[in-house]
Formats: sequence, C-alpha cells, structure tokens
Amino acid sequence: MDSIGSDRSRAGRVRSAKIVVAGGFGVGKTTLVGAISEITPMTTEALMTSAGLSVDDVSKVPDKTTTTVAMDFGRITFSDDLILYLFGTPGQSRFWFMWDELIRGALGALVLVDTRRVEDSFAAIDFFENRELPYLVAVNTFEDAPRYDTDEVREALAIPDNVPLVFCDARLRESVRHVLVVVVQQAIAQLRAQQRHVTAH
Repeated sequence: MDSIGSDRSRAGRVRSAKIVVAGGFGVGKTTLVGAISEITPMTTEALMTSAGLSVDDVSKVPDKTTTTVAMDFGRITFSDDLILYLFGTPGQSRFWFMWDELIRGALGALVLVDTRRVEDSFAAIDFFENRELPYLVAVNTFEDAPRYDTDEVREALAIPDNVPLVFCDARLRESVRHVLVVVVQQAIAQLRAQQRHVTAH
C-alpha cells in the first residue's frame, strides 16, 4: 500500500492511508486500535505464559494476561475522502524484526507512551527517527500513572520540537480520533515539505 492510495475508483476520490501504532509492552496499543476501529479489530493476542515472565516486565501492568505476538489491525473511515488502516506493532523486543514490514507504505506513526515506563518508548522513537517516518508521541493517561506537563515529557523522551506530543486516553474513541488527526496532519506536512525540497532542487 502506498502512503496514500486509492481505496475506490478515482471518480470517488476516496483515499486510504496506513498508520502504524507502536510503543512498549503493555502500553495500550491493542486498546487504542479497538477503541477507534469501525470493524471488529483483528488481533494476534496470545495468553502470556510463565516462560515469558523472565522476558516481559509485568510489574507495572499486573492485570495483563495477553500480549500481541504479530500485529493488531483496524480500520476507520476518517472523512468522506479518507480511510485509515491501523497496524499495531508487537511491543516486546523479540518481535521487533517485524516492524520494518509493518511500516512498509505507511503514511505515519504514533508512539504510545506510559509515563510509568518512559524508557520503554525510546526504541520505538529511535526506530521512526532512523527511518524518517513522520510520527507523533501520544501519552496514554493511565489512571495510576504520574502526571507531567508537555515540556517534562518531551525532555524525558528527548524528542525534537517538530514532533507533536499529545495526551490521550486509549480507551476513548474521541481521544484516539484526535491523536489520529494530528498524525495525519504531521505526515502530510512532512510530505509537502519533502516535495518542496525536491522541486527546489
């Protein structure tokens, strides 16, 4: 799928785009996709076993009993002329080899962050920075997570000023929709900037 492809005939002018949802283990990626998808999300959730306890830190998410082992997939009709396909990545490092395939043809990405485990987000941020894929950072406001202001979170994550930082509740449809609006705006702005650069040269 191209960054922005045609989902119907050109006469209908409906476009489709792929957005990748990334972040650390247990940060809420599956919840976010499920909250916004207009179709029953396709998930690859598997029960966590005792074998994984030595690999996955569940101390901050003690109620978590399943984990994504491939990807989550959802779809949302974003506007009259745009459909978004959401691809949630697996959070554990042992599944990161799949990420390059998942981002192929993506318009942009969002990195979901849990302020109780900020360090779990570094790898995802570095991944998108290194591949120059437009992305934003979305802080998932867990009820028992400490609250920080935007500047504090931005400094802790060491993200550039041009990367949007928003707060959201991954359980709430309207909150997730707002995040996706910002992702699309960020991606389109970056694409236009790249096109202007190419035209100038």
